[in-house]
Amino acid sequence: MDFFGLLTMIGGLALFLYGMHTMGNALSKLAGGRLEQILEKATNNPLKAVLLGAGVTAVIQSSSATTVMVVGFVNSGIMRLSQAVGIIMGANVGTTITSWILSLTGIEGGSFVIQLMKPSSFSPVLALIGIVLIMFNKNERKKDIGTILIGFAVLMFGMETMSGAVKPLADVPQFTSLFTAFENPILGMLVGAVLTAIIQSSSASVGILQAMCATGGVSIGAAIPVIMGQNIGTCVTALISGVGASKNARRASLVHLYFNIIGTLLFMGIFYGANALIDFAFMSDAANGAIIAVIHSVFNVSATVVLLPASKLIEKLAYLTIPETEDEGQEEEHKVLDERFLERPAFAVAQCKTVACDMAQAAEEAMKLIAFNQNAYDANSVQRVMEIEDRLDVMQDELSTYLTKISIKPLSEKDSRAVSKFGRCTIDFERISDYAKGIVYSQKKLFVEDRQPSESGAEDIRTIFGATMEVVEDTVQCFVHGDMEAALRVDPLVDVVHEMKKELRHRHNVRVAAGECSVEIGVTITDIITSLERIAKHCSNIAEEYIASETDTYALHEYARSMKEGNEFYKELYAEYKERFALKPQA
Repeated sequence: MDFFGLLTMIGGLALFLYGMHTMGNALSKLAGGRLEQILEKATNNPLKAVLLGAGVTAVIQSSSATTVMVVGFVNSGIMRLSQAVGIIMGANVGTTITSWILSLTGIEGGSFVIQLMKPSSFSPVLALIGIVLIMFNKNERKKDIGTILIGFAVLMFGMETMSGAVKPLADVPQFTSLFTAFENPILGMLVGAVLTAIIQSSSASVGILQAMCATGGVSIGAAIPVIMGQNIGTCVTALISGVGASKNARRASLVHLYFNIIGTLLFMGIFYGANALIDFAFMSDAANGAIIAVIHSVFNVSATVVLLPASKLIEKLAYLTIPETEDEGQEEEHKVLDERFLERPAFAVAQCKTVACDMAQAAEEAMKLIAFNQNAYDANSVQRVMEIEDRLDVMQDELSTYLTKISIKPLSEKDSRAVSKFGRCTIDFERISDYAKGIVYSQKKLFVEDRQPSESGAEDIRTIFGATMEVVEDTVQCFVHGDMEAALRVDPLVDVVHEMKKELRHRHNVRVAAGECSVEIGVTITDIITSLERIAKHCSNIAEEYIASETDTYALHEYARSMKEGNEFYKELYAEYKERFALKPQA
């Protein structure tokens, strides 16, 4: 091979790796996080876990990506280690699909059907369809499909280029002798492991080996140990992912390593033991893409079948390596917003929704606690409101940072809008908890310092409390459960609360002037009323943001304006709330 042949081979390798990366990312984007959510719901059924791991890996074309996701699940507390074992085994089976697809480049034959099955024949057609979908379509889903087709075409073109570039090496004795050396099981395994560890993809390293087979200089005896080593080398990605993670997450990465090491040792021991007794004649035969795919599949399927019943022992081995400690249950709280999920942006967005919904429900809990404190001051409730406020401060900061990291990733239009929605709405939920904290301080003044308002004043506060509480409940209902009807109810009631605030401030001023209420009590009650009205306003922001995201209304307050400009539905709701939360006439 001359210098230019070497450049061609490097270019083919680059295209191959880029095509695999592009296709995998586009497949994940098209799936929109659903594949990861399927993994997340894995049960204790080991066989189901294996099938889930195999299926997801076959789609995203990367066992490393699946395993890293599983490490993230375990680190986040979403998945137990026992559930992770089966999925990791299944990922090894799913990755064999790639080698079968790549083996198509080796198809030989003169018939039209055989020629049509060759990637060099159908890849250009897929590329053409892909570019048309990308350039002449506004539908994002179709563009993603186009990207998948382009990625596949580039992948196959790179494979063909590599295979063509290395064919002249068949006449180079040094190259032939190099692969003859790989027939040494230890050396072959070492080469396969190092290559895979460097490019961090067993599918890609198997593809490179299949391309090398085009020279005819790679024997089956040399290919087998290299493939065994590739299965060990792919564990590096998960091991790196486990660095800095919880003990259970590190154990999950070790499960991947132990499964492949034990499987390789068993396979090599049985295979080479049988070869010593029988002397397999095919060991010196030249390997091709299809044979590589067969070896890859037989090993991974066999290892899974043999070791699946012993999954508990592999789990126990991981525990022996990283022993369980007494304080392990008191480790840092599981983080749903795991950095590993950022490699799968659609799933990372789904995790953000989980956190945002938790914030919404915590804000609602705080409101219920301060509502309870209206009639009977409870120190435990006050303490709980303080804890919620502190927790939401931390959650909002963490979520904001995480959303910033997601925003620079390739996102679908839907996910991009969700990121913006979560960023805005969680600020509002955090502010609701701030006002709830302020209200409990005011309640402390009224009850602990024995500054009770007049009966009419207390009744007025109960009325605006009831209206604001309903606003919060409707807001949480729409945000957490996607209830559009609840979202549409928010703004009319918020307007009623706004008008109530103005009327109540006036009424308290009258009471203060008449001597029915002290100035200090009047100020405290005014603070409570103002805080409730601001809580309602933040709820309005959330509801409008939800409606805008669901109805392609990009201007944040466009819906609110339209509701107040002759909309009968709004008028009916406003009238209903006005009557239901009417203030009692002053004596």
